[in-house]
Amino acid sequence: MSRSALLLLATLLPGIAVAKDINQIDPLCATQKYHNYVNASIAWYESLVDLTIKKDPKLDDVANWFLEGRRNHFMLNDEAFDYYVENDPSKLNFDAPVESWLNLTQEDIKTLSNSSGVLADAAKKVFEFRQGQAHQGNYDLRSALADLLSQPKEIKVPLERYNNEMKNLAETQCDKQS
Repeated sequence: MSRSALLLLATLLPGIAVAKDINQIDPLCATQKYHNYVNASIAWYESLVDLTIKKDPKLDDVANWFLEGRRNHFMLNDEAFDYYVENDPSKLNFDAPVESWLNLTQEDIKTLSNSSGVLADAAKKVFEFRQGQAHQGNYDLRSALADLLSQPKEIKVPLERYNNEMKNLAETQCDKQS
């Protein structure tokens, strides 16, 4: 092997070796951090929906449908995170930002929804929502949300709150102390 190839290989190996696993993480800290991420995300969507309904009360029904879908999504992730911390931490990526620690694919959710495990009920809600027919007002709501998101002054307060919460989460270290 050429010298440059050996140098390249040597520089890549340390990056591979530093992936964090559950033994390097304080599980209680990580769980709390993930729960805080879920709570911040749900609050963000609730704020957006509230602002949208204030602008257009006719969207109340579809907004509640949408919000129920978002809540179910985040609550499944919350429960799944707890489950995987305890039972299969290899499903978690602690090298990523907190919002990417758990990545449930649609196929994962389908599999969980067809199981009889502890995550089955929550997964069924999410899977059925995603597979179900969209609410009649879905396009109107999505348009209203896009319009709202393009108006920084109107979303300033909830956006700052969400950004501050995410900044605090990013600063929270859950590595075990040596």
